[in-house]
Amino acid sequence: MSEANKRRAIVIGAGIGGLSAALALRQRGWQVAVYDRAAALREAGAGIVLAANAMKALDLLGVGGQARTVGAPVEQADIRSWDGRLITSLPAAEQAAKYGTHSYVMHRADLQSILLHAVAAESPVHTGMRWLTGERKGDLVTAVFEDDTREDANVLIGADGLHSTVRERLFGESPLRYSGYAAYRGVCTLNEARIGSTAGGGFEALGTGLRFGYSRLGRGRVFWFAAINAPQGSLLPVPARKQALLSRFSGWYRPVLDALEATEASEILAHDIADRAPLSRWSTGNMTLLGDAAHPMLPNLGQGGAQAVEDAIVLARCLEQGDVPSALEAYEKERMARTSRIVRMSRSMGRMVQLESKPLIWLRNRLLAAVPPSAYIKRFDPIVGYAVR
Repeated sequence: MSEANKRRAIVIGAGIGGLSAALALRQRGWQVAVYDRAAALREAGAGIVLAANAMKALDLLGVGGQARTVGAPVEQADIRSWDGRLITSLPAAEQAAKYGTHSYVMHRADLQSILLHAVAAESPVHTGMRWLTGERKGDLVTAVFEDDTREDANVLIGADGLHSTVRERLFGESPLRYSGYAAYRGVCTLNEARIGSTAGGGFEALGTGLRFGYSRLGRGRVFWFAAINAPQGSLLPVPARKQALLSRFSGWYRPVLDALEATEASEILAHDIADRAPLSRWSTGNMTLLGDAAHPMLPNLGQGGAQAVEDAIVLARCLEQGDVPSALEAYEKERMARTSRIVRMSRSMGRMVQLESKPLIWLRNRLLAAVPPSAYIKRFDPIVGYAVR
């Protein structure tokens, strides 16, 4: 098919989901252009865990090998009490054997860079472009931008994240659902003696209304997060974050303090953690949503990025079938039940790990310690064991 006759897609948002959509569509012969409102693309200070379902999806996009090169396989996944006492170890090795791949942990910036280079090799990625609206024109949609740029396409995909403008234009405002806790995140470098010998993975330490996650990224880097029960809108200012966290976690398991102490104060990120109630539809005409724009979820299952990549692959496949509106209906039908279930499970998990009641914490820890690896694998098999096609 000549370039002039190729169907054209416009993707709004150049994050993991938007870039994955561009790759998946291009594999199937589409012309794709990606637009992002940011003046420059960057993912600073954050890590991401990619479970087996995410790695298999990246393999289909042709970038799984690169992701494994820059990431570290999750060989250890412990749940500990605040003082470091081991509660249980999750069956990382058993899952890797069952699914044919480890989960991987990596810096978000590394993953975005891999996707961006793969997309930009053949498709334009425009930055500093604020999308305003989409105007239907027969079988086409015209994307209108703030600088008066107008571009026609057969389909427009909103992959612009939790605060999606495309979602708001298509379906109106929907309120954020605050989780009840805020997250502080950072990446630091520690010498190997302090990190330990295991290449990838780490632990979550659970306290009273707060927890700390610690993941080895490889090459001496550690990604960490602290989730703290707090009223919405009470995030600490940048200059106060490091000292406040060191105070809040004083006396905790030593690697927690090592990570905090080794992190540059100015590099600590902070966010109120929220999702939105699932929509009853994602599409109208020849415009649709993908990833966090469609189904924002709390990060407790580590599935936000994975579900965006899965969306991209299914959407591209469905768009090969008939007219665009019918293809988008098929895409929704295939994806909505799965993503809505993960949204619910992520909220439920958050309530369990952020408990404040000491009797309930004691009971939770006893139950976690009693769960055999086989039961854990069975519980999460529908998520981690899923292979998108």
